Amino acid sequence: MKLNELSPSIGSSKSRKRVGRGVASGSGKTAGRGNKGHKARSGGGVKPGFEGGQMPIHRRLPKRGFNNIFRKEYAIVNLRDLSQFETGSIVDQTVLSQAGLVKGRYFGVKLLALGEIKQPLTIKVNKASNSAIQKVEAVGGKVEVI
Repeated sequence: MKLNELSPSIGSSKSRKRVGRGVASGSGKTAGRGNKGHKARSGGGVKPGFEGGQMPIHRRLPKRGFNNIFRKEYAIVNLRDLSQFETGSIVDQTVLSQAGLVKGRYFGVKLLALGEIKQPLTIKVNKASNSAIQKVEAVGGKVEVI
């Protein structure tokens, strides 16, 4: 059996309905669109969410919360992620993005204390938790908050 020999099961597919091909076809003349009106015209039809003039559901439901348009998103890096770097190396945002730990566009990098660190590193980040700084300094490393 080859790909060009395959065919759908009998009754599983129907041929497309050809409209506007004469009165005898059963859907000629107005092509199943009825007589006149907005939906009979080419390009006619209502936009998504339109409910015939009734107040649409997305406007009837109450809105909740607040979206701060000035919010600054920080990429999160945990201590357990830094085990791949060599002892004494300098780790900053460019090194983290090359290693694949920071992907996408962020305002900066924040270091958190999840996991353990075994080698001393110099880490340059925009923010760091106090417990992360203590863990890094406990193994002889240094955290510089830019």
